[in-house]
Amino acid sequence: MDIMTGAGLVAGTIVIATLMLLGGSFGIFVSDHAVIIIFGGSISATMIRFPLGAILHGLPLGAKFAFTMSRLSARDLVDELARIAEIARKQGPVGLEKVETDEPFLAKGIRYVADGYDLEFIRDNLERDRDNFLMHLDEGSKIYRAIGDCAPAFGMIGTLIGMVQMFANMTDPSKLGPYMAVALLATFYGAAVANLVCLPIADKLHLKLVDEEINRTLIIDGVLMIRDSKSPTLVREMLLAYLPEKHRLEEEAETVPA
Repeated sequence: MDIMTGAGLVAGTIVIATLMLLGGSFGIFVSDHAVIIIFGGSISATMIRFPLGAILHGLPLGAKFAFTMSRLSARDLVDELARIAEIARKQGPVGLEKVETDEPFLAKGIRYVADGYDLEFIRDNLERDRDNFLMHLDEGSKIYRAIGDCAPAFGMIGTLIGMVQMFANMTDPSKLGPYMAVALLATFYGAAVANLVCLPIADKLHLKLVDEEINRTLIIDGVLMIRDSKSPTLVREMLLAYLPEKHRLEEEAETVPA
C-alpha cells in the first residue's frame, strides 16, 4: 500500500476538520446546494469530456493505483530477473515452471518462456499488455485532473447562484446570512475536493505511470533476454541501464569483488 497517499488524505482532512470545529460545528458546513453543484456539475462535465468506457476504466483503476505501490522496485526487478536467468541457464525453460514471483506481469512473461512461445509472440503480447495498462492508467489520471479542474469552477457557479438568491431576498434580512453561507460553501467544497483529493491523485497517478512504464519495459527486455538464453551477468548488466545513476553505481560496487 502507498502509505503516503492515505497519510496525506488523512492529514489534510484532520487540518480542515480542526479549523471547522474551531469556528463552530460541522453542521454549519453542511449544504445540499454545494453538494449538488460540485459533484453533480463536475461529474456531468467529466461525462462530456470522456467516453463512458474511459470513465468506467479510469476511475476505479486510478483509485486503486493511487493507494497501491508496485510489488517490486526497478532495482528489485533487476535482481529478480538475474535470479530467474540463472535458473533458466541451469535447468532450462522447464525449470521456470516452478519459479514464483510477486510481480504478476513478470510471472506472465516467465510463463510464456516456460511454455516455449517464440520471441516475437512474447514481445508482442507483453508490449500490448503494457500499453493497454498504461493507457488506462493515463485515462485515470486525466479523469481525476478533469474533476479537479471542474470542481472549483462549479464552486464559483454555486457561489454566484447563492449570491443571486441572496440579492433577490434583500427585503428579508433574515435570509441574507443563510444564502451567503450557502454561496461560500460551494466555493469551499469545490476547493477542498480539487486540492485535497482529485489533483493530488492525478499527479500521483502520473508518477506511477512513469514508474510502471519503466518497470514493465524492463521486465519485457529481461524476459526476452531469458528467452534468448542470455547469461545472468549479461541480463543484469543490460538491465542496470533502467536504474537511476545512484542505484547503478551501488549495484556496480556490489558486484565488484573486494
